[in-house]
Amino acid sequence: MGDPSILFENLINALAAGLTIGCMYGLMCSGLGLIFGVMNVVNFAQGELLMLGMYIAYYLVTGWGVLAFLGIAAPVAAAILVGPLMFVGGVLIHRFLLARVSGLRTLGSLDEGNFGQIIVTLGLSLVLQNGGLIVFGSRPRSVLSPLSSSAWSFETGVGDAELFLNKARVISCLVAVAVAVALYLLLERTRLGRSLRAAADNPAAATYTGVDVGRAHGIAFGLGSAVTAVAGGLIASSLSFTPFIGIDFVIIMYAGVVLGGLGSILGAFWGGLTIGCVQQLSSLVLPPQLQNATIFVVFLLIVILRPQGLFGQSVERA
Repeated sequence: MGDPSILFENLINALAAGLTIGCMYGLMCSGLGLIFGVMNVVNFAQGELLMLGMYIAYYLVTGWGVLAFLGIAAPVAAAILVGPLMFVGGVLIHRFLLARVSGLRTLGSLDEGNFGQIIVTLGLSLVLQNGGLIVFGSRPRSVLSPLSSSAWSFETGVGDAELFLNKARVISCLVAVAVAVALYLLLERTRLGRSLRAAADNPAAATYTGVDVGRAHGIAFGLGSAVTAVAGGLIASSLSFTPFIGIDFVIIMYAGVVLGGLGSILGAFWGGLTIGCVQQLSSLVLPPQLQNATIFVVFLLIVILRPQGLFGQSVERA
């Protein structure tokens, strides 16, 4: 048997890494959960929106150097700035593409636009992937920061075990939590949030109360795109990426949304956080190639034992 203090150190550091990474996963899952919860659209291009957030953050910091004057704060500032830019992009995508296969115009149709939504979002995913390859190239990129290669260390009091917290991940985690809380308050405490929830619960009835369902869906898609892109900008400071990275993350996003409970924004965040912890803890006993397999084992167990998701007891439209 190994030294207990070493085993303890490995465990707490894996858990800490899972929590910090899981917060970013939770934020990107919240974006997908918002789009599905309000629009009932399964967006297969959500991973590519994350990828765009990564590249925009990269060019703001490294490529164009627009935010280079901010020093070590530049990566976080870039990730936050990605949000408004991708919100506009999301609204435009909805207006010119998704609005034609979703919303009130599909009510009463045979599949309520589901086939059209699948084809449009899959097509958009392929266009963004290959367009990204043409524009950005295939060379892996990352948002360089001195914080990414430094950590805070803390004594645990258990033998020689120490807790190490990567500075870039901790700061990104705090920003992700702040954005998620802001999104939750927006949906729960504002008039806009009530309009989005009304459009989600019953689009036809919402129109009789004065809610512009098409506008509500456009805002929901814009917010969902922005939130996921911000998560991408935060992840970019601790991970290299290419135009095809969205494929890996869209799997995590769907698993997180289903784990948390379909239709629950808060549940989607906790689902992503759970996946982050499972992924990092599994690294203690499994090679990196099998970490995603562990996620799906846990996913299948929860689906079998609790089909409504971990937090499905209150699957409210949020």
